[in-house]
Amino acid sequence: MNSFTSEHSRFNAKRCVGLMLAALLSISVVGCATVEGAGKDIESAGEAIQDAADDN
Repeated sequence: MNSFTSEHSRFNAKRCVGLMLAALLSISVVGCATVEGAGKDIESAGEAIQDAADDN
């Protein structure tokens, strides 16, 4: 019975690590998209400020 418990624990540990890696990958992909969008918004705001300054 101990060998079954030991093997079962290793399986759960591997599964847990796999799930954590999948979650981190998902978060990093979403994070990159968010940062890219924020960068575009900041660039757009900067261009609007520059255009307003050029008009005056």
